[in-house]
Amino acid sequence: MRFEPRESVSLGWQVGAPLLAVLGAMLLCSGLILWAGADPLSAWRLLIKGAMGSTFALTETLTRATPLIFTGLAAAVAFRAKLWNIGGEGQFYVGACMATWVGTGMITLPAWLMIPFLFLSGALAGGLFLLIPTWLKTHLKADEVVTTLLLNFVVLLVVNWLVFGPWKDPMAMGWPQAAPVIDQAMLPILVPKSSLHLGFILALACALAVWWMMRFTIWGFEIRAVGASLKASTFAGMPVQATIIRTALLSGGLAAMAGVSELCGVKGYLTLDLSPGFGYSGIVVAMLAALHPLGVVLSAIFIAVIYIGADSMSRAITISNYIADVTTAVSLLMVLLAMFLTRYRIRWK
Repeated sequence: MRFEPRESVSLGWQVGAPLLAVLGAMLLCSGLILWAGADPLSAWRLLIKGAMGSTFALTETLTRATPLIFTGLAAAVAFRAKLWNIGGEGQFYVGACMATWVGTGMITLPAWLMIPFLFLSGALAGGLFLLIPTWLKTHLKADEVVTTLLLNFVVLLVVNWLVFGPWKDPMAMGWPQAAPVIDQAMLPILVPKSSLHLGFILALACALAVWWMMRFTIWGFEIRAVGASLKASTFAGMPVQATIIRTALLSGGLAAMAGVSELCGVKGYLTLDLSPGFGYSGIVVAMLAALHPLGVVLSAIFIAVIYIGADSMSRAITISNYIADVTTAVSLLMVLLAMFLTRYRIRWK
């Protein structure tokens, strides 16, 4: 058996292969549900109903998808340039910290100015933070997988010190949390009596902007070229280091915007549990979307449906909500296999 590159791949196969992979993952997970003593069809129906069966459920799903779109875009942009940014979780908290520092009264502006200012300052902080491992990669050949991953824990330790120390809210009854941001910093709610906020619209706008940039601009072409072949890009005279730096600023900024969105749209104050792993889940979102910016939106909503629906399903039948983690992991593996088979065909000797 050997693998041969395909000369061309039809659009139908490119779109259909990931969908078939997800369906295959759900079929495999149905075996686990059946093993647990429940009806798979009833379980999946309850999962879909819990995530999309009412206005409240749908808004909760889209709210969960919002930070996943930001972190998924961050991973997709970085991975496209072969910059393996595993530090989305740390950059998420850097953005949240910047929003807390600026949005708790240091600067008071009208909401229409305050909200863009918080997102821009958070994105700048996250981008500059990612420049640290990027500089280590470009100048000292340090592996960015290791440096970005370890910086996540450094940031969490700093956040822990802040919420237990100088930023601790004296009105929080002893709970480790920072002071809430001012009212002008809170994102408007899109649907009354729900948690869906303006951050979802901003995430969609960012996905569209990143797609346009990657598809139609010189910077996007350079990012794709550097990721495709570093040596060829250097030989062609492209500014490789400048491209990697721009990619780092964009990727870190997008991940940090997730932190600003979650802080100012949902929680209102900084805590250690602000993120249940949005930075790491963003990598899964990006890979499920095959690093396509518009696909990231659909992938993020799919992951949100799985997690929100699994919580509802577990309350209705005796199935642990950890089935969401299993489904996500199996879906990722199946999609990676499908992506491989779209690029290569199997030849039997």
